[in-house]
Amino acid sequence: MADVLTLSRVQFALNTCFHYLYPPMSIGLGLLLVWMEGLYLWTKRPHFKVMTQFWIKIFALTFALGVATGLVQTFAFGTNWSRYSRFVGDVFGSALAAEGMFAFFLEAGFLGVLLFGWDRISPGLHYLSTICVMLGAHFSAVWIVVANSWMQTPAGFRLESGVMGTRAVITDFWAMVWNPSSFDRLFHVLLGCWLTGAFLIVSVSSYYLIKKRHIDMAFSSLKIGIGCSCMVLCLQLFSGDRSARLVAHYQPAKFAAFEGIYKTQPSTPLTVVGRVHPETQSVSGLKIPKALSFLVYRDGTTPVVGLDQIPKEEWPNVPWVFQFYHLMIGLWGVMILITGLGLWQLTRGVLKMQKSILWLLVISVALPHIAQQAGWAAAEVGRQPWIVWHLLRTQDGVSTTISPNQVNGSIWMFSFIYLLLFILFVFLLDRKIKEGPDENLSPLYRDPY
Repeated sequence: MADVLTLSRVQFALNTCFHYLYPPMSIGLGLLLVWMEGLYLWTKRPHFKVMTQFWIKIFALTFALGVATGLVQTFAFGTNWSRYSRFVGDVFGSALAAEGMFAFFLEAGFLGVLLFGWDRISPGLHYLSTICVMLGAHFSAVWIVVANSWMQTPAGFRLESGVMGTRAVITDFWAMVWNPSSFDRLFHVLLGCWLTGAFLIVSVSSYYLIKKRHIDMAFSSLKIGIGCSCMVLCLQLFSGDRSARLVAHYQPAKFAAFEGIYKTQPSTPLTVVGRVHPETQSVSGLKIPKALSFLVYRDGTTPVVGLDQIPKEEWPNVPWVFQFYHLMIGLWGVMILITGLGLWQLTRGVLKMQKSILWLLVISVALPHIAQQAGWAAAEVGRQPWIVWHLLRTQDGVSTTISPNQVNGSIWMFSFIYLLLFILFVFLLDRKIKEGPDENLSPLYRDPY
């Protein structure tokens, strides 16, 4: 059986990966609900109200699963990572408290108004509740990403020794919050969430068009989803470039693993598709000469720092990090192509779209999820062997009072529970989609067929 450290990392990865299926959908849907309800208030067209009320139901489902699965991570800090929790407690305590006060309470407090306030309060007040729920979901992402970014680029703290060991203590709260990587990482994460919500809307709308149901609502939803996807994918090109250059500056070992750079050399090439050979410390594949140097330094000759400049005991798992990172980028390219195809077909008239293209849009809902999981895996595995960059190693953060059997048992228990939760989520989501919007909400709502 593996040791406590390995099993605890597997358990936390399982919890995190499963939990992160849901917040991106609720964050992305929250933004698009504000868009949809705003269109209804502006145009007074009934099908925008029908559309908004339908997607609110989907939002509520994703929100519920996100809250339920997120609580497990909080307990894992105390049970499996007590030494890490002691080290970062002063930093994380403020960030997580801020999430509870400014995010969760705001989102949960107005969710009831959002769900049940239609026709009970004024349209303007209901729209305000929609905005508050959207802001609550986004504030939650802000504080979680701030905490994680501090682990990547610590700032605004001092180390303090005591009877329980060394710990990080905040000296400048805002320097901690806006540490060097916070803004870029937050922007990149939010773009991924918006894209996830947009692709969910595109998928369900395409399904309705295939089945020739709720055509008016599906057509409008599809236009909103495709439009949002186009804008976000373009912004991700800018955000990804900034994030990569930031990693190259502050975490050169991680960036070298991202790109498979073992040897520091001038005019560093960019590997588009490749395979890492750790035994020979090389990467084979399709490469563009000088491209990586230009992307990082805007100069085609400046060498990118390779792993040969970093002690070997501080290298991450290069093959895994390389493939996760390139999978994320490759899926961005696939989503660009699919979104472009959908936009092209929309300009020709959505009702003339071929079923094969519509089915492609239906199954594309999985792409942003896979891309986000790959991106987070690259970022977190690439940080190893540090749990807090150059301050605390992962092996020094794990609890010393638990046994491998205890952690292994919890992994199987969580796997079983998460499987049941996922089956329940798919069942409820499928039922809500098949039920569709309540067209009786407005006597003016009619399908073209």
